Amino acid sequence: MPSYAHESASDARRRRELDGLLEPATTVLLTVECQRGVVGPDGALPELAREARSSGALANVARLVDAAHGSGTQVMHAVAERRPDGRGANRNARLFRAAERLPVRQLTGTEAVRVAPPVEVAEEDLVVRRLHGLSPLAGTDVDALLRNLGCRTLIVTGVSANVAVPNAVFDAVNRGYRVVVPGDAIAGVPADYTPAMIRHTLALVATVATTDEVLACLTRIRPA
Repeated sequence: MPSYAHESASDARRRRELDGLLEPATTVLLTVECQRGVVGPDGALPELAREARSSGALANVARLVDAAHGSGTQVMHAVAERRPDGRGANRNARLFRAAERLPVRQLTGTEAVRVAPPVEVAEEDLVVRRLHGLSPLAGTDVDALLRNLGCRTLIVTGVSANVAVPNAVFDAVNRGYRVVVPGDAIAGVPADYTPAMIRHTLALVATVATTDEVLACLTRIRPA
């Protein structure tokens, strides 16, 4: 456990809040679109992939996943993909139409929809795939799986801070989950958008922390 001797009063309050929120038996760590076709070096969105890597966000996701595996906290990976024929995919926004023209497509069964290193997928992890929409929760199995797991707190990580991450946070809050966002484990573009979005939007509905703060909670109790 790290030393908290010199932490501020606000840091101490957040640590106590996180200690109450992050019980391994009732917590799930969600990675959002941390797939090779999105954050990999040859992904469809090079600017986002570079930001996810250069900011350390993807490395922090990997650290959190590793700690979750060690603490017995359930990990769930939300992957966005599409059929080669595009059946069932949205076309009602510019974002979807632009995705159809990208050189790398997130096609079912391809390398593009595999979780990207350095994030590791363990046998006990759940991988939930969606063919439509913007949110990892809306219209997918995620909510039902979380309820069956007894989840009360959802840790949201990954990309992008522009679209999928805020969708995940809002949908989780609307469904009654408590949400923790490690702010240095999400990424979006441009780089200065992410901290502004966290400060002015996500902080209103979720507990915002650092990766190290979340790690301190996840590692305080290890399974025997």
